[in-house]
Amino acid sequence: MSVTGVKDGSVQDYDKEAGSDSWIKSYVTAVFSTMFGLKKAGRALTVFPNDVFLVSYPRSGSTWTRFLVGNLLNPADPITFENVERRVPPIYFWPDRILRSLPRVLKSHEAFDPRYPRVIYIVRDPRDVAVSFYYYNLKMKVIPDGYPMDNFVSRFLRGDIVSYADRFGSWEDHVLSWINLRQGRPTFCLTRYEDLQTDPIRELSKWALFWGLHPTTDVIEQAISLSSAGEMRSLEQKQSKQWGVTKNSRQDIPFVRDAKSGGWRKKLSENSVAMIEQAWGTTIQRLGYELTTAPKLNRPAGDSVLTSSS
Repeated sequence: MSVTGVKDGSVQDYDKEAGSDSWIKSYVTAVFSTMFGLKKAGRALTVFPNDVFLVSYPRSGSTWTRFLVGNLLNPADPITFENVERRVPPIYFWPDRILRSLPRVLKSHEAFDPRYPRVIYIVRDPRDVAVSFYYYNLKMKVIPDGYPMDNFVSRFLRGDIVSYADRFGSWEDHVLSWINLRQGRPTFCLTRYEDLQTDPIRELSKWALFWGLHPTTDVIEQAISLSSAGEMRSLEQKQSKQWGVTKNSRQDIPFVRDAKSGGWRKKLSENSVAMIEQAWGTTIQRLGYELTTAPKLNRPAGDSVLTSSS
């Protein structure tokens, strides 16, 4: 059992079961899961020629995207938190043997995978991603109340937050892996989270072409309405304790928060904004986001020097 604590503004994990037999338990668990087909598919999933992948870095709107797509493809049977894992399944929730029989519109947070035949890639302003990721980790009990936002941003830039996300690389690593290798191809659709908010009809119309669909405006507007932040919050209040993602999380922090763009302006310090913009400024501007700070910054006390991959 791991307990997360805070010391000098940094997260520390204390493993109460650490000892000579901990690796044995992990090994036995892995072997058992593989033998009985219980291991989650993840990056090792089987990919089929007609698959469509909804890809994004974490906290970039993937759940909202799944609601939109699910409600667009099946307008008579709305998406809820109780059915979304089967209707628009993530590759991390099911073993491959089960995933093969589910609808092949799949959520993935993986960095570039050349096997993915068709990809809708959602990108979000990394300053908003940082804020969303901070509150998500509070909800999931990864960091405690009062954990300094500046320190979290520093970890976010390094891709050093939580193991499942760290293996995807940083936000910039992830984004560049996809847009540098797929941008401009007809099988790759890049959508900014902010554009999806501003003109969802236009963006959903583009997505529909991946399935050869030409939905009416009424069908698209219904999908948007069923996937609104208000509707999702209402569903979360009713289903949060049943949904696998949130059932063991803090119930005092919502999963569906503001669902708006630009919230970072009120949540991030000038220093945090400067750190993000200095590290990833080129990519931020490349994606059409504006920079707001000069490059000079002060890092949190005791934090290592950040390096930019731009």
